[in-house]
Amino acid sequence: MPMAVLLDGSGLTCAQVHDVARGGARVELAGLDRARAAWVTAQELTGPVYGRSTGAGANKDVPVQEPGLGLLRSHAIGAGPPIEPDRARAMLTVRLNQLLAGGSGLDPAVLPVLAAAVNAGFVPPISTYGAIGTGDLTALATTALCLLGELPWLHAPPSPAAVPPEPRFALASEDALPFISSGAATLADAALACHRLRVLLDGAIDVAALSYTAIGASAEPLAAVVQEARPHPGQAAVAARLRGLLAREQAARIQDPYGFRAFAQVHGAALDALGRARAAVETDLNAAAENPLIAGSLAWHNGNFHAAPIALALDGLRAAVAQTAQLSTARLATLMDPDYTGRHRFLADRPGASGAMILEYVAQDALAELRHLAGPVTTGTAVISLGVEDHASFATQAARHALRCLEPLEIVLACERTAATRALHPPPPDRDLTADLAAARQALTSGG
Repeated sequence: MPMAVLLDGSGLTCAQVHDVARGGARVELAGLDRARAAWVTAQELTGPVYGRSTGAGANKDVPVQEPGLGLLRSHAIGAGPPIEPDRARAMLTVRLNQLLAGGSGLDPAVLPVLAAAVNAGFVPPISTYGAIGTGDLTALATTALCLLGELPWLHAPPSPAAVPPEPRFALASEDALPFISSGAATLADAALACHRLRVLLDGAIDVAALSYTAIGASAEPLAAVVQEARPHPGQAAVAARLRGLLAREQAARIQDPYGFRAFAQVHGAALDALGRARAAVETDLNAAAENPLIAGSLAWHNGNFHAAPIALALDGLRAAVAQTAQLSTARLATLMDPDYTGRHRFLADRPGASGAMILEYVAQDALAELRHLAGPVTTGTAVISLGVEDHASFATQAARHALRCLEPLEIVLACERTAATRALHPPPPDRDLTADLAAARQALTSGG
């Protein structure tokens, strides 16, 4: 039996989102009490309520009779290639958990239907473009039309299975805005990125240990007394872990290049940035960030949909990832230097041979991509809907770029690992290193 992730609106983690999206985990609902309470309250509301009795955006003051289904149809647009099924599955998981937190006023009877869709491998056909960090309206409107039977679901089960009937639910007009008023797709991407970056950043410490050993780097910068003098948590954790991986006190150079001497400081900062990003994302995974928020006996119109905390945290994380990758390429350069390895240039088997020279080109290509992806999204904004919506976080782009960081970071680290492994053994004659690099990438992602 596949493992199950229990959704209760309060305890969802980035790792659990990944388990459902990519690991084949099922979802189970702990209870619908908070969602049901908000729905009951919503039925008793009087007066204008945004999206229920009014139009949306600049039409907020326009009374509308049953605007919902038209709202879904008008917003279910997207452009660009479809997102991968695992990202869509993650989005459904996030939205389910948010709705269980209460506050939306949505009919709770739809929640078991969405859970069944996740477990049966159904995902909506979501396009890449269509959100700016103030709610994933196009992605969720598309999902709603799948529930209504107006758009076909995609069937992408985690494992081979017969195709069951498509999930259906007759959303009422008043359910439309509550269903789509969420940044669930952005948060899903952010959760997947945080989890997978954690795996790579942890693996980078193992790779650095190989490089330390290969050149006999000094362990003096990792000493506990050094870390206690400047107590950043990530720095101390990296230094302690690396000390534990080094089998012996390293050689006697007074000071090594920054790629070694400042590794704990730079890589520790990346772990700290990851911790901040994960905390921000997990806060929102379990938040009732609905507009309007149905709480007490009222509808509270608010801006909790704005994803500035996520965008800022992910901007910092991507910059930190680029810095730690820069140090990896610096260590790779040191590994090519016979003054540090005691071997021929470029770890060749004989003078004049190219050896592992090309790894630097591959790593620098990937690093250039990381530098591009590290550009902040939070310095831009947008004014839309006749000026009523006059700021955007672009957290959607921040999360999308964080996911795109995974491949180039993995390649940079794999280049270093390939070179360090080569430096620790008698180098072979010149040959194609594609298989070596692929094995190094596999070791990084599998924790080997």
